[in-house]
Amino acid sequence: MYKPKEDSELLRSVVKKYAKGSVLDMGTGSGIIAKEASKYSKDVLAVDIDPECVEYVKKLGIRAIQSDLFSNINEKFDVIFFNPPYLPCKGSVKYKDLEGGKKGSEVVEKFLRDARKHLKANGKILLVLSSLTSKKDLFKGYKAKVIAKKKLFFEELYVYATIQIKNNKYKV
Repeated sequence: MYKPKEDSELLRSVVKKYAKGSVLDMGTGSGIIAKEASKYSKDVLAVDIDPECVEYVKKLGIRAIQSDLFSNINEKFDVIFFNPPYLPCKGSVKYKDLEGGKKGSEVVEKFLRDARKHLKANGKILLVLSSLTSKKDLFKGYKAKVIAKKKLFFEELYVYATIQIKNNKYKV
């Protein structure tokens, strides 16, 4: 289970402002984001690929299911929070909760591609990325902006707020 660190705390810092309506906490880990979101929304779903994480979060009183990204999800959400594995790795992935592939963005690319079908009209995605993560063409079909950041000794962490491009209106 992923223990909350600086990235989780940075994402948690924006939850109060954005956790409205139906909320999905993708890759919930310890449930820190889902737990915070449940203070502001009665409709929170926590999802993780790890069955231990799902059982742990259920014990916190949060609705949770096991899923590899959106594979077991049929719902649409107003807000999706995601603290993905985002660090680039050399060779094969050894730390699945930290490394997102060679560029660091492979998991996020798949997530963003699939997330379109799970966002309600005007839905938002808030996700954590690192200055070490390749962002080239990452936000195709979305508008994104940094809404929070934290400098660490070897990288900078960012929370991006994104919406799908459907018209010229853009407000995060």
